[in-house]
Order: sequence, then C-alpha cells, then structure tokens
Amino acid sequence: MAVTEPAPAAPPATYEGILRRQAMRESAARTYARSLPIVPVRARGLTIEGADGRRYLDCLSGAGTLALGHNHPVVLEAIKKVLDSGAPLHVLDLATPVKDAFTTELFATLPREFADNARIQFCGPAGTDAVEAAFKLVRAATGRSGLLAFTGAYHGMTAGALAASGGAEDVRVTRLPFPQEYRCPFGVGGERGASIAARWTETLLDDPKSGTPAPGGMILEPVQGEGGVNPAPDSWLRRMRDITASRSIPLIADEVQTGVGRTGTFWAVEHSGVIPDVMVLSKAIGGSLPLAVIVYRSELDTWQPGAHAGTFRGNQLAMAAGTATLAYVRENRLAERAGTLGARMLASLRALAVDHPCIGDVRGRGLMIGVELVDPEAAPVDGGSAAPPDPALAVAVQQECLRRGLIVELGGRHSTVVRLLPPLTLTDEQATAVLDRLADAMAAAEHSPHRRTATGSIR
Repeated sequence: MAVTEPAPAAPPATYEGILRRQAMRESAARTYARSLPIVPVRARGLTIEGADGRRYLDCLSGAGTLALGHNHPVVLEAIKKVLDSGAPLHVLDLATPVKDAFTTELFATLPREFADNARIQFCGPAGTDAVEAAFKLVRAATGRSGLLAFTGAYHGMTAGALAASGGAEDVRVTRLPFPQEYRCPFGVGGERGASIAARWTETLLDDPKSGTPAPGGMILEPVQGEGGVNPAPDSWLRRMRDITASRSIPLIADEVQTGVGRTGTFWAVEHSGVIPDVMVLSKAIGGSLPLAVIVYRSELDTWQPGAHAGTFRGNQLAMAAGTATLAYVRENRLAERAGTLGARMLASLRALAVDHPCIGDVRGRGLMIGVELVDPEAAPVDGGSAAPPDPALAVAVQQECLRRGLIVELGGRHSTVVRLLPPLTLTDEQATAVLDRLADAMAAAEHSPHRRTATGSIR
C-alpha cells in the first residue's frame, strides 16, 4: 500500500481547542480522555502521533483491541478489499462470503473439542452485548436465573454485565472469591489459597441454606483484566470446570480481553486445558472494528428464532478485518511470541522491583502485564503481609509515562495497577523502550514533591 507523507501537526491553539471543546461537550462519564489528554491524528503499529506533533508508544492498544497494533497493513487491505468489492456493508444476520470466511477462521483457532460441537451467535458491537447474550443463553437453556461471578470481575457496562462485575449488586448474582497470589482473600496465597477458594464455591453450592439462587451459569475471566491483571491458577480453573460440570452449570469463559494470543496461547483457557460451555469474544476478533460473538456448545442452543438479535451484528468490515487478524496471529505464531516476550518483560519488571519498594507485585501472562504500586512505608492493612495500595503514586506514574511518550492504563481494585497491553507485534527493541520509559517514569514519580496520598497530604 502507498505510504503518504504525514500532514503537519495541528497548531497548538487548534489542539488545545479540541481538548477544550471535548471537555465542554462530552459527558462527565468519559474516562480515558481525562487521564490521557492527547488528540491522536495518526497511528501505525505501536506508535500514535498526536495533533501536537508528539509521538507515543501505545501500551493501551484500545484496551486490548489492537492485537496487531494500529493500522496493520493486512487489516487495512482486508477492509479496502470489501469496500472496493461493492459488497453490502449492512446485512443484519444474513449469510455472506465475508461472514462465512470469518466464522471458518475463528472456528479454526478454537480448541478442536469445542469447535467440533459449537454454535455461534453474532451479538452486536461490544463485548458487553455478548456477555448479555451469554447470560440469556444459559438461563434459557437451564431454566435457572441465578448467576455465579467473582470478586474483582469486569464484564461490561450494560445492566446485566455490570451486575456480574465486581462492586455491583444483584440479588441473582452470587459473589465467589477469586484466588490471588499477592492479596489472597484467605491470607495464604498460592495453591493453598486457590484450593480454599474452590472449596468455598463447592460448599456454597451444596449448602441448601446458603441462600444461593439456583445458578444458570458461572462466568469467569481466565485473567482478570480491569480487576488488576490477576491470572487464574490453572488448577483452580480446572476445579471450576469440574464443579460446574458435575452440577450441570454452564461455564462461561469471558475471553474478551484475553483472547487472540494475548496471554501466550490463542485462547487463555488453553493454558489450563479447560473447555468451557460458552466463550464470550470481542475486542481483537474485529481487527480494531466493533464485533462481538458468543460461541457455545450446541446442546445449549434452545433459543427460539429472534430470542436474541441486534441491528449491527452483521458488521462486514469488522468481520473482514477480524479474519485477517485471526489468520495473521495464527500463521505467524504471535501467541507463542507473546508468551516468550511477555515472560522476558515480566522478568525485567521483577528485577526493577528490587530497586523500587513501591512495586508491590509484578504479574501477568503473555503480553497482559500488571505492576501493582503500593506505599512501602505504610503498615499492611487487615493483618495481611502486602503493603497498602497507593492510588496517588499510580496516577503520578501514568502521568510521568505520558510525559515520556508512553501510554499505559491503570486498573485494579484501587486503580493502582499499571497495565501494559502492547500489540502482539511488539519487537524486542520496542519492548526495551517501553520498559525504559516506565522505569524512568517510576523514578520520577517516586521523587515528585507534588505527589499526594489518597487523603490529600503531601509526602
């Protein structure tokens, strides 16, 4: 494809005016725009260029959507091919060659045991729509309205998906403990903590006086993303599969952020060998464009025609971009590459933690990495061994990263986990640049005289 000369950067007045008008016109609910006051005008791969002429290394990647980074040539070519073909762009749920190619490629990436007996439902533009569809599916198939979900979870912003996320309330949703190594809810961590969490789940389900509504399904993330990059132990995931299977409870794996090679396998459940009953997929499967589906065991397909629909479930451009992305990740073994490079980055970050006591924990899987920041001078809370989280430091680190041309996201219970979600096309040299900028930002934030604690006092 022809490379065009970049247009000149917008004048500062125009750049500042765009940000000012955004603040005046858009809702108070906007999020990324508050912590990342940039105006992207051009992007390729890992790099974003702002209207002010500055370049940034993007380790947010559209919250994990951009598996191949910005404007990858294979994605652009796939979109261009559909546009040039004269094919309809809006088709509801009609069959098209583009959809057939996408479904074929997607099923080729799924665990064979799952794909051979699977159905797919195209749900709409966002992952939260697919989560809602999964809930409707399992409730219709089982006749039960309850739902099992986990502390720290995030499944979307629509009513049902939000109700299953951590921090929400819904009488039909039973909260279960998610095992964590660093902040174990039982204070022991490791395999022991994971075993207790599994036993807790079994006891709750088998106790007729627990008050647990009869569950239509269990939903979990193989790696909690927004919850702070908490990988589920493989042994615990297998226990959850055994617990649900023996009680005829459909298991829903939310792979919206973990899928398409992000964690070092094409789908994160492959680390544990677990075959779920339902997989919720979005983000990277659309190759940067809106697309969301659920794939599920055919035995659950008890819906009547029209039981679930959506006007924009037939996004042809997203399906074409998604097919190109899935094929490129598969053919170039980018999942394995993510596992190898991610392990090196985790090792480097753990070495960095030796000189930075404010780094409480470094964790992740593949190129889904989290660095939890704490106040090492404060006493541990609730009798635990981990230092208390430091939200002010996390904000300062994010700001210092931006000053150095590095875009990162914050997550976790107290928004104290610096999250790295670089594209799977990340090179060794780019990984080094990301780590160097993060280390510099960490040092600057630690010594900033303007950093405040959560209570407002200056350190």
